[in-house]
Amino acid sequence: MAIAIGHFWVIDVEGSGSKPPEIVELAMLEVEHMALSGNKRHWLVRPERGILPAATRIHGLTEDDVLDSPSIEDISDDILQWIEDTPIVGHNVRVEVDILSRSIPDWSPPAAIDTLILAKTLRPGLPSYGLANLGAELDLAENATKLSGRAHHSALYDATLTALILINLLSPLTSQEREVALKDANILDPKQGSFL
Repeated sequence: MAIAIGHFWVIDVEGSGSKPPEIVELAMLEVEHMALSGNKRHWLVRPERGILPAATRIHGLTEDDVLDSPSIEDISDDILQWIEDTPIVGHNVRVEVDILSRSIPDWSPPAAIDTLILAKTLRPGLPSYGLANLGAELDLAENATKLSGRAHHSALYDATLTALILINLLSPLTSQEREVALKDANILDPKQGSFL
């Protein structure tokens, strides 16, 4: 399946630490024509089972922070309004696909582009491909902080940094090269591998 290369929603979630994890924070940023459109959505989400201390140590969110927040069911229609028929992007996007598919059973993305795969393919030989390290390596972390007003492990910061990484990696490519790279980074495409 060819992926429309002009429109994506970049998504990041922070989880509760439970098994399976529940969403406690969700951020989505729209990318159109290899630029941030300025359209973004951000929610704190109240999980059913609470937030484990180990998860709080990572993202800093406590049960008090989300006490008055909507549940995922309360916001699922709003989420679907934006992402229902649009490819999503994430860094290690399998996490977002798994947790959103479990939380919103009616959702099935047309494509799920993994910037981790894109980075390994288009920037081989880097010492690390973790989100924070990749953002620093590509000199994008400071801009992500400025645009999001947040820090690493905030869903809004991580989605912003992922969007900047996507744009940075794909912008130098021709349209044909972008199409191939996106196909190969689409974790939902069983024919991954033509670029790798």
